[in-house]
Amino acid sequence: RVGQADGLPEARRAAGKMSSLADIVKAKCTEAFAISHIDVIDFSDGACSGAKLELIIVSSDFEKVPLIQRHRKVQALLKEDGLMDEKIHALTIKAWTPEQWEAKK
Repeated sequence: RVGQADGLPEARRAAGKMSSLADIVKAKCTEAFAISHIDVIDFSDGACSGAKLELIIVSSDFEKVPLIQRHRKVQALLKEDGLMDEKIHALTIKAWTPEQWEAKK
């Protein structure tokens, strides 16, 4: 999706204002998927050069999509800007449909 009058994608414009990698991941996912819930938790401990994140993403886009394909979609999205290769060391993905999310609450 393209953002306001500047024509930049929302996540890219927001990334310039955000201070944390978790916020950037959240913005990119929110832009790319029909999100009903999202949490990004940063477990980085400074012991390695990249971030350790847990992503909980709930989207109707995952209906009838196998779990491995959900993960691949998220990983491909984050690879677009080099986040997976350069900034994220470990990423735990919990990608659920709204129905699955309600059952887990």
